[in-house]
Amino acid sequence: MKNIQLGLKENWKQFTLLVLVNAFVGGMVGLERTVVPLVGTQEFFIDSEMIIFSFIIAFGVVKAFTNLVSGILADRLTRKKVLILGWLIGLPVPVLLGWGPSWNWIIFANILLGMSQGLAWSMTVNMKIDLVGPKKRGLAMGLNEAAGYGAVGFTALLTGYLASAYGLRPAPFYIGIFYTLAGLVISMLLIKDTMGHAKLEAAQLKKTVVDETFHKPRLGWVFAETSWKNRNLFSISQAGLINNLNDGMSWGVFPLLFVSAGVSLEGVGWIKAVYPVVWGVGQVITGPMADRFGRKPLIVWGMILQAIGHVVIGLEAFSPLASGLAGSILLGMGTAMVYPALLAAVSDAAHPSWRASSLGVYRFWRDIGYAVGALMAGIVATYLGLIWAVHVAGVITFISGLVVWRNMKETWVSDSSQT
Repeated sequence: MKNIQLGLKENWKQFTLLVLVNAFVGGMVGLERTVVPLVGTQEFFIDSEMIIFSFIIAFGVVKAFTNLVSGILADRLTRKKVLILGWLIGLPVPVLLGWGPSWNWIIFANILLGMSQGLAWSMTVNMKIDLVGPKKRGLAMGLNEAAGYGAVGFTALLTGYLASAYGLRPAPFYIGIFYTLAGLVISMLLIKDTMGHAKLEAAQLKKTVVDETFHKPRLGWVFAETSWKNRNLFSISQAGLINNLNDGMSWGVFPLLFVSAGVSLEGVGWIKAVYPVVWGVGQVITGPMADRFGRKPLIVWGMILQAIGHVVIGLEAFSPLASGLAGSILLGMGTAMVYPALLAAVSDAAHPSWRASSLGVYRFWRDIGYAVGALMAGIVATYLGLIWAVHVAGVITFISGLVVWRNMKETWVSDSSQT
């Protein structure tokens, strides 16, 4: 550990490369945000919301369980090997999305995409946390998620324009071929493993949250601790789930809802782009805010702001395009507040020796939210209509914010208090 140092300044070159890699990871999700639901209705003539949203359910479930496995692999193998594996699994995805002959091939592509995202995105998170140490986690997560979700938004907008100019398939998916090849090459040739940084941080801690004889707890212990036993980690996990419930709902509902309201494909592309772009870029600001003001205020108010975004869209007070853009901006702002604070709070509460596993459990619950949101939206839309899926998501999000306010204690410790 002689040549290993913790800190953003000390590791800025590797950190920057990981930011770039995560932009490619996020871009792979952006491929689907505008186009894929419309492929189901306009190319495969599917008239069931539940069947249309099945690709999101498949993605969310697989990504959630892969997050869980990725934490174990990161603690037992190397971060770099898991990152490369994620890219290898993702190689066929843009080809399947662009040329798959049936809806089942789209679902299969999303199974692979969920596995790829669960491995690759998890590793960019863990590796950045390893590099920066305890003092700049909020900033690190803000930069990481800004790159990822900024790329989601940019790609969603770009695919909307390509689809309007060249058709729904295959042109919008050419970008994904570039993303996978570039991400794989950089990960193999330029990225270095960060396990040594995590070991250095663990060695510097004066006390741990578990007895030294229990230094490497089993996954069952970490799962229970993160999911329900620790009130802070429970509050964080449920907020993460509901946050991504919103994303899963909007992923499937918004293209169908706004196209049916007369919004053009380019307009839908803007609505789908604004949400993740504000979410992503906003984290450059909210990440450092989590280090300055604490995690809890950003989580509580971020969830409430997302609920307000649902109200703006659900009440249809403006024109469909204006309502969609305004509501998506509020959703993006609220999510930008929540996302880095949640990741930083998990990192605060979990010991470095099992932190990657705890992050994997948290990200399991967070990303199962994609599936829960799509499933909820499909059921509600079938019986009450698409707009009611927005209403229900808003109510659930507000309640989630209240749960954090009541149950969570602040996990952040100021620089002057750290030892």
